[in-house]
Amino acid sequence: MADQPCSVLINVNLLTTPTEQLIKQDFEVASSPKSILTKIQALKNAILLMQSGEKLPGILMHVIRYVLPEQDRTIKKLLYIFWEIVPKRDTTGKLLTEMILVCDAYRKDLLHPNEFIRGSTLRFLCKLREPELLEPLMPSIRSRLEDKYSYVRRNAVLALYTIYRSFEFLVPDAPELIQGYLESEQDPSCKRNAFIMLIHTDQQRALVHLQSCIDEIGSFDDILQLVIVELIYKVCQAKPTERAKFIRTVYNLLSSNSASVRYEAAGTLVTLSSTPTAVRAAAKCYVDLVVHESDNNVKLVVLDKLVKLQADHCNDLALQQELSMDVLRILGSTDIEVRQKTLDFLMCLISLRNVKDVVSLLKKEVIRTYSEIDKDQSTKTYQQLLVKALHQCGVHFPLTAEIVVPVLMDFLSESNEKAAESVLEFIREAVARFENLQPSIIEKLLISLPAVKSISVLHAGLWILGEYCTTKTQILALIEVIAKCVGALPIVDTEIRESTLLWKGEGEFKMASNQSRVTVDGTYATQSALATTIASSDEIPQLRKFLLAGEFFLGAALATSLTKITLRMPAASGALGQNKLNAQCMLILTSIIHLGRSSLPKRPISDDDVDWLSLCIRVINDRSPLLVDIFTRACRSSLQHMIGTFLRMELTETKKTLIRTDVDALINFSHLVNVNDNKAVDELELSLLQATEGTKKKESDMSTTALSKVYQLTGFSDPVYAEAYINVNQYDIVLDVLIVNQTPDTLQNLTLELATLGDLKLVDKASPITLAGNDFCNSKVQVKVASTETGIIFGNIVYDITGVSGDRSCVVLNDIHIDIMDYIVPSHCSDSEFRKMWAEFEWENKVAIQTNLVDMSTYLSHLLTCTNMACLTPDQALHGDCGFLAANLYAKSVFGEDALANVSVEQDAESRVLTGHIRIRAKSQGMALSLGDKITICQKKEQDA
Repeated sequence: MADQPCSVLINVNLLTTPTEQLIKQDFEVASSPKSILTKIQALKNAILLMQSGEKLPGILMHVIRYVLPEQDRTIKKLLYIFWEIVPKRDTTGKLLTEMILVCDAYRKDLLHPNEFIRGSTLRFLCKLREPELLEPLMPSIRSRLEDKYSYVRRNAVLALYTIYRSFEFLVPDAPELIQGYLESEQDPSCKRNAFIMLIHTDQQRALVHLQSCIDEIGSFDDILQLVIVELIYKVCQAKPTERAKFIRTVYNLLSSNSASVRYEAAGTLVTLSSTPTAVRAAAKCYVDLVVHESDNNVKLVVLDKLVKLQADHCNDLALQQELSMDVLRILGSTDIEVRQKTLDFLMCLISLRNVKDVVSLLKKEVIRTYSEIDKDQSTKTYQQLLVKALHQCGVHFPLTAEIVVPVLMDFLSESNEKAAESVLEFIREAVARFENLQPSIIEKLLISLPAVKSISVLHAGLWILGEYCTTKTQILALIEVIAKCVGALPIVDTEIRESTLLWKGEGEFKMASNQSRVTVDGTYATQSALATTIASSDEIPQLRKFLLAGEFFLGAALATSLTKITLRMPAASGALGQNKLNAQCMLILTSIIHLGRSSLPKRPISDDDVDWLSLCIRVINDRSPLLVDIFTRACRSSLQHMIGTFLRMELTETKKTLIRTDVDALINFSHLVNVNDNKAVDELELSLLQATEGTKKKESDMSTTALSKVYQLTGFSDPVYAEAYINVNQYDIVLDVLIVNQTPDTLQNLTLELATLGDLKLVDKASPITLAGNDFCNSKVQVKVASTETGIIFGNIVYDITGVSGDRSCVVLNDIHIDIMDYIVPSHCSDSEFRKMWAEFEWENKVAIQTNLVDMSTYLSHLLTCTNMACLTPDQALHGDCGFLAANLYAKSVFGEDALANVSVEQDAESRVLTGHIRIRAKSQGMALSLGDKITICQKKEQDA
């Protein structure tokens, strides 16, 4: 029944539903070993039927007569469940006379020689809500506080606590009784239960006992120390003046042997005091927890606490310096998520005072990972994170760039392509911003270029060298490296000649050793072998390999670099040197064009690459002033503009996070409240804000209220009206259904029957209820969510009408569509990560743009609001009036699923109508379809409006 819940669920598979008469017959079986099993099964059937809403009025006396005398432990356990759910009052509300016999059975079980039966009986009495049954048992319950077994004593404390909380008149002296019990009790679990009772019933007595044993807290068990920390927190929140008494106690608990106690004590300490000593002690405790705990989830939770602690005390430079060195110890963890969160947190702690120490330690960590022989995927990801961290240190603190650059240059020849790309991004920014580092970077890059194994890294490296090699020495060194990487010229003739070495006899001959063989006729003969060796693929230069593989876009980048260095060749080199350089560059470029049009590469060269290579040859030869200006000046200006834009974006994001105070803001005199009372100050600010500005909400804020989560399930004219309030908590959905009987009849066995579609699973089912005429009730159903796929909850309400025979009545419910936005949160990723996920994700959903809006920026903002996604495209790229807008969107679900979207909008010049498509990609089909449906619904609502 709805008003008689059972705290234990029993799973019994019944092929046929037993009747009340059959259950009574099973109870009446004579006592024997076999009859015990029969009675156990019959008692289970009775419990199951009663929980299903069946009325078994005559079953109570049979249980008392035939089952209650049994001493079997299974029967004892089932009886506690039966006593919990069986109706104990008649229709007039009076206690049934049979319950007197049951009360006597309770008393006998409290005095039973078996300690487990005594303890189980006390646990059952915690759930009993009948004061008439509890009153005669109070002497027996009180006597169990002196039981010799701790299991019985701690359950006796819980029983007294629940009885005092519900029926105080039955044991009015419970706090005084428990206080005296605490002074003599030695068992930690019993003391914990008693202390919890005093905290919630009489805090003053709990404080008196705490002060009496405050010097012994360090020797207490961890479960008792946790309760003491809870008491101190509650008392100090209610009475801020008491904080000074307990700070030393909480500080001592930071050295407890229990990790949970140290965690709670650290959180309580920063609540009680905001002094630098307390904050540093709590921070050190958090760091020790992260370092020594093996559970990665615990590490992430404590790291979140550290981030919040640093944000609340961001002005304490000494704390940041001390934290930065302690946080580096966390990098010893093997979990990549913990390492990533640690490095992100470390970047928030870096300042001029500690940046050199941090960079030196990160440098050691990079060298350690670089020297590892067997590198798995997590190690490669960790390398990329370290490179990114050093990149940020070098950019924000230019003095460290001299230390960072030599270390990162070693990654250019690594097989880890992502780490090498991150290094090139930093080198490009460093060579553009720090002129003093240009010679050393160019020299190191020239040495590392032949060993580069990645196309993208080689492409970027050639561009940087072509742009910043300006002296004669650097230009000649670069052309020498390029000639070495390209190999013998012309490429086509050389490759054809090498492939025919074996037939022409021009290879390297090697005489093998003579061997004796036996011929067919049995005679002996001597066999000599002549071996020819040609160059292996490992001896082919890397750039030449890429060109033979058909990567001619790399040849276009090479052409750009060669053109730039020929145009920048100093005039002091003379006409002969200039012409020699021009001829060498032209030979390389014509050889690449010839290779692309031959049948040697795996893929032929594209027309665009041929056009670009031909243009570069003409520029080298003709030297048009306009093109010379583009190659020598405009390219570098564009790079400077791009880097400046990124820096301004970072500065803007940093300014957004700064907390500023308005000129006319109210001043809080914290000394009038308490020096260390941060909570009180916050409450004062909140109350003043409400008094001055009010608490009215805008109409647009109605979507955040509870009313937006209420769904009408039936019509107002239906005999049963129902509406559901949906409470979403990550993986759980709780449906709180209000059911109203709109008829004067009593509805029996009214059942809310629900089913689901998609990745939804019903955890429990609503119990049948009896609803009087014009009455109402609430029924809660819990649903588990497994993914962000669109889920539907549907069902009906069935019931019987009292006094009416026939089929059961049924009311069909409206479907409930679970909103995907409850599980999607905006997130950010780099451009390279977005491109990689876009290439990997196989599910795509294409949605056409249909809107009444005429402004592209407004439409994009509307789309971001509807989908709860973040825009990765910078604001600078969205400005302008070109009639076209393209943006990348990204979001992540609470289940770890990634959602990508690309918006391409075009505006007609005459009608100003927006057209285009939104392409959505995800790893799962449900995610892509659900997000597309959400966009379609939002567009339809906007059009209807």
